[in-house]
Amino acid sequence: MRIDSTGRTALVTGSTQGIGAAIAAGLARSGARVAINGRTEKSVGEAIERLRAEVPDGEFVPAAADVTTDEGARRVLEIVPGVDILVNNLGIFGSQPALEIDDAEWRRYFEVNVLSAIRLTRLVLPGMVERSWGRVLDIASDSAIVIPAEMIHYGMSKTALLAVSRGFAKEAAGTGVTVNSVLAGPTHTGGVEDFVYSLVDTDLPWDEAQREFMRKYRPQSLLQRLIEPEEIANMVVYLSSAQASATTGAAVRVDGGYIDSIVP
Repeated sequence: MRIDSTGRTALVTGSTQGIGAAIAAGLARSGARVAINGRTEKSVGEAIERLRAEVPDGEFVPAAADVTTDEGARRVLEIVPGVDILVNNLGIFGSQPALEIDDAEWRRYFEVNVLSAIRLTRLVLPGMVERSWGRVLDIASDSAIVIPAEMIHYGMSKTALLAVSRGFAKEAAGTGVTVNSVLAGPTHTGGVEDFVYSLVDTDLPWDEAQREFMRKYRPQSLLQRLIEPEEIANMVVYLSSAQASATTGAAVRVDGGYIDSIVP
């Protein structure tokens, strides 16, 4: 199978590092023009330099704005109008005892992880429907299904994102536009390294710390290692393609078998 997204314009939120950057690189390799989004022009510019070194023939567009606000979302879409592929990747996470999560933190997680995706989808979907083609991908998490005791506010936001994806897929039914979510499992990023070390002995070497984290906090994983960002990106690139035209309203797993279920 050869995936060719030449002529398509993609927007990947939170794409200056980690999974978002890997998705941006993958989409660029497939031929898409990719808007790189972060809060500051500096972070976006540095990310594009790294991405151009990784994908020399890729076309990257700087789209610095805070998409957790209505103003920022509209600003990004002024920079890259006519988005064909929207990847709602922006998200925050962190551990906190359940009874210590206050109202403000619950709201922050909902607004960043869920409402930002709702807002952008609402803005781009009419144009996609008018053109009879479009792809919306929401990057969810295994935590949407297997709620982690140490971060239930994060799990809540990702569960909500599954409902949002399914609902917008129904809104786009029969139009040629697909809307899906991706259930990403425990993934190896810089932020996750910090998270792992917040839960295990900081004196452990990384490989040992990773194994200890998986053994103690993610024992259900069949992969028994952290997933690499490129492995998440591979699925997103496929779901963003013409070849994935019959997949919509789905929560597709790239979780290393972490979710203990035989259904997708």
